[in-house]
Amino acid sequence: VAKDLALPLAKLREHELSILDKGRTQYFSLHGKTGHLVMVERIDREQVCESAQQCVLRCEVIVEGEV
Repeated sequence: VAKDLALPLAKLREHELSILDKGRTQYFSLHGKTGHLVMVERIDREQVCESAQQCVLRCEVIVEGEV
């Protein structure tokens, strides 16, 4: 996420970041030391996507303050 925002990791820590997943389960989080998007919950494809050919999980990264 830090790389995608073109921010040094130290600068990224200055902003409050939130990860919003679509749905009830929070599958992703932001690792504070590396700036990587990480999984916090195991994803059961059959439960999440049922019989869909392609399974896509969408999330939004919200950054507080100016970037």
